[in-house]
Amino acid sequence: MDDVDVTVIGAGQAGLSTTFHLRPLGLQHGRHLRVVDAEDGPGGAWRHRWSTLTMDRVNGIFALPDQQQDPVDDAAPANRAVPDWFATYEQRQGFEVLRPVEVERVADAEEQHDPDDPDHRRLEVTTSAGTWRTRAVVNATGTWRRPYWPTAPGMRDFAGRQLHTHDYPGPQAFRGQRVVVVGGGISGAGHVVELAPVATTRWVTRREPQWHGEEFTEEHGRAVVARVEERVRRGLRPRSVVSETGLPDRGRFGEARRTGVLERHPMFTRLERDGPAWADGSRWPADVVLWATGFRPEVDHLAPLRLRSEHGGIALEGTRAVRDRRVHLVGFGPSASTVGANRAGRAAAVELLRWLRPD
Repeated sequence: MDDVDVTVIGAGQAGLSTTFHLRPLGLQHGRHLRVVDAEDGPGGAWRHRWSTLTMDRVNGIFALPDQQQDPVDDAAPANRAVPDWFATYEQRQGFEVLRPVEVERVADAEEQHDPDDPDHRRLEVTTSAGTWRTRAVVNATGTWRRPYWPTAPGMRDFAGRQLHTHDYPGPQAFRGQRVVVVGGGISGAGHVVELAPVATTRWVTRREPQWHGEEFTEEHGRAVVARVEERVRRGLRPRSVVSETGLPDRGRFGEARRTGVLERHPMFTRLERDGPAWADGSRWPADVVLWATGFRPEVDHLAPLRLRSEHGGIALEGTRAVRDRRVHLVGFGPSASTVGANRAGRAAAVELLRWLRPD
């Protein structure tokens, strides 16, 4: 078992940004820095997006540190364009990302180098590629591998197909079918708009969708991030930045709303064999229920550290876990967006270097 200073878990945008900012401040790959990623290749969650999600439809992509994004065809599938971009970035920066590596557990190491200094106890990282000790961990695992499935009465009775955005294959798989899309975020609305030309759709949400007609400005972005940040600071479960942003009442969404494609229906009370049913007795025969109900942070491997507050979330000060200063979370809560991930990566790197090398 060897020792490193910092282990970065995840090499999506947040992990790559953190790695970039750690190196100029003194941490190099090898004895000081280890970066692991669960994917077979670069690109993070973008590798798994559906092929009809093109670059002109993604919700904003911001350049990685020290590299402007190369020109990309708006019609290019995001599941190819973004991984290609990340791969080029890793190569140009000389990053050494160990993949595919599954992190199974992060816990206090049994053998401590300095047991009298609680701030500098080692952590033990157990992975599919071996186990090592580290002074600090930056968790950048994102949310893609933790799709959230809500429960609804009768889910097991429904005879049709149920799937989550995580497994959405694109519209052609639903041609000629009746599809209920559940979820008021940008993914749910996007599924409805994309499916409408080939399928009969019904859009169902628990709350009225929040529409906004203005462009997404920097000021608007700061306000959204501040709301998410306040929840994380209090140790509450974070809402996603995307869900707090609302839906744009313009472009393809605005047109779909005006033509009735994006007509919202309230949440059904139960699923029956043939489809959803509402409290007023109405029913809608369906072949498919598509749950566009979001994701949860992938942090189960951190459970031995007992980071969660009494409210169920992980409280942060900046990017640092309140209950353990050895752990930073980036791409989490307020930094779970492309622009937020870059800023969080830099903030985590700066604070870690100040703590690890105070001189």
